Amino acid sequence: MLESLQNEQVKFIASLQRRKVREETQLYVIEGWRFVAEALRRDAPIKKVYVSLKGKQSEWRDLREGLQDRRIPFEEADERVFRKMSATEEPQGILAVVNQTRYTWDDIHIDGKSVVLVLDGVQDPGNLGTILRTALAAGVRYVCLTSGTVDIYNPKVLRSTMGALFSLVLLPGLSPEAVLSFCQKQGLRTILGDTKGRALYETNLLNGPLALVVGNEGNGPSFTFQREDVQRVTIPMAQEVESLNVAMATGILLYEIVRQRDFL
Repeated sequence: MLESLQNEQVKFIASLQRRKVREETQLYVIEGWRFVAEALRRDAPIKKVYVSLKGKQSEWRDLREGLQDRRIPFEEADERVFRKMSATEEPQGILAVVNQTRYTWDDIHIDGKSVVLVLDGVQDPGNLGTILRTALAAGVRYVCLTSGTVDIYNPKVLRSTMGALFSLVLLPGLSPEAVLSFCQKQGLRTILGDTKGRALYETNLLNGPLALVVGNEGNGPSFTFQREDVQRVTIPMAQEVESLNVAMATGILLYEIVRQRDFL
């Protein structure tokens, strides 16, 4: 039982709320009964689990069995100590330290039906988490994130994903030039979500592997992606609405690809 606020383990877990520490240690923290259960279900690389069992014995009984089956260590902490480790105002009483999974270009395997999502400078944590969750639901497996995109292990991003990141191949910190080079080498047709593009529903998205690029909330995509061999598509809007939230727009774009290809 962890009972001291000065315990080095407690201090370390609290420090993982800082991006610099997460990057140095290649670890991050997830919180909540549903989130930890989802991590276990999706075989995430959980390093250790911490619990504060006030009124949660039944939930813990079921989860503990899964942890024991996978030989994942766990430890109890009193409520005061748990609050120090937690990043939420009202902790649910469970958190897990998870190893970051690092992927490379070699982990992206392209076939005729592949859809690669490219997130170019998306900065709002809630938007990023929602996009990742939507992408997984739409059948996307591979996501490239350019430099300037919010940290995928930001606590707000993690909560918004609802566990989707455990099933995605994520490549963060890329340059737009590196992304375009990969798309060209792999024969990916590159589509850019843009307010000045061709109407989405008039665009044939049926054939071949595809990369969909969506840009920053305020400034749109990088200049690098605004080139002749990148096809621009736009979502038609009524009532003089100029643009949509990037997470909403990405969902519409992805599901039009799903509708045309009928692969769900």
